[in-house]
Amino acid sequence: MTSVSTLLDAIIKLLEPFNSKSITISGDTSFAHDLELDSLAVMDFVAEMEDHFDIMIPLNILPDLENVGQIVAAVEKIVEQAHG
Repeated sequence: MTSVSTLLDAIIKLLEPFNSKSITISGDTSFAHDLELDSLAVMDFVAEMEDHFDIMIPLNILPDLENVGQIVAAVEKIVEQAHG
């Protein structure tokens, strides 16, 4: 089982190439407002996470994931289900 802080650190590292504004990323960082990611960048980021964690993130949950903390919680749940 992966800890939330370990997941947060990994996701922040995966987000760095998308952080064109060079802001400090935390659990409250918004993809749209803080990072100003467009839909293509979000899909690229999702693909990076799927490859890194060896999971599939359902596209239907993406609209509900507005900040880094929410994606950490979603990935934690998916990783637990996928890797038991």
